[in-house]
Amino acid sequence: MGILKKFVTAAAIGVAILASTAGAQAENKRIALVVKALGIGFFEAAAKGAEEAAKELGDVDIIYTGPTDTTAEGQIEVINSLIAQKVDAIAVSANDTDALVPTLKKAMDRGIKVISWDSGVAEEGRQLHLNPSSNPLIGNMIIKLAADNLPDGGKVAVLSATTTSTNQNTWIEEMNKVMGNYPGIEVVSTVYGDDKADKSYTEAQGLMKAHPDLKAIIAPTSVGIVAAAQAVSDAGKAGEINVTGLGLPSEMAGHIASGASKSFAIWNPIDLGYSATMLAYSLIDGAEATPGAEIPMGRMGTLTLDDNSEGAMADPFVYDASNIEAFKDIF
Repeated sequence: MGILKKFVTAAAIGVAILASTAGAQAENKRIALVVKALGIGFFEAAAKGAEEAAKELGDVDIIYTGPTDTTAEGQIEVINSLIAQKVDAIAVSANDTDALVPTLKKAMDRGIKVISWDSGVAEEGRQLHLNPSSNPLIGNMIIKLAADNLPDGGKVAVLSATTTSTNQNTWIEEMNKVMGNYPGIEVVSTVYGDDKADKSYTEAQGLMKAHPDLKAIIAPTSVGIVAAAQAVSDAGKAGEINVTGLGLPSEMAGHIASGASKSFAIWNPIDLGYSATMLAYSLIDGAEATPGAEIPMGRMGTLTLDDNSEGAMADPFVYDASNIEAFKDIF
């Protein structure tokens, strides 16, 4: 079945429905994609991925829905409405890890399949969780982005968030584990901008001053990468020092154009929405979300579940001059 490119909004709870073509059969499976809030480009892109999956599957109606603001209370109201509608599956990017659990348990008790994606729900409130990527994949990607543009090797530095940032520190640790795969690349310094634009900018300036032959700055933080790219541009070193790491297309498009950044990465929301829909469909179709299971998710391959019934979708998606225009207005 096809999908109408039309949204029907119920203002009371902020529901948007991607309706099936007229004459859709009653046996179509209804999968609700519950986002943190409506009107956010990242999640609207995820809805495009869900639509793609529904077209591919042929017997699915997608209900794209969420509250009007990013609150657990708003999502609970939306989920209760979906339970009343007796949907077949709920795939939620949660505003709160624990607050949604009782409502989602009620959904599962009534036979509704429940998964979380992007932002997880505690294990007792869902059957599986789809992480956009994994710590090892992210750690490898951030050094690979630098190394790919340094065929003869060179000095690179890391501009992180805070010294206590768990995810940043984990990604850097994972990066260090794979440094042997990138001969000639030398990490000369790691500094911290505290996820503040002005401090990150100053730290990037300090790196360039301390290491005149620096070839790349890796910033695994969306604040740091923008600040570092601006510092490189202001120093007249765009094209000489490559700023890379994790960032948002909307914020990095200008720096790709200037040459301050050759490429960077972040998860692709279209792939996330597509994968979440495919996973929900697989559960409806009888797949068991048990540790070690491999759950199919269409063109994205399979999701292998760990002991917490979580899995990683893929490597972070790379953005560069070839595709930045297609994503910069999305998120």
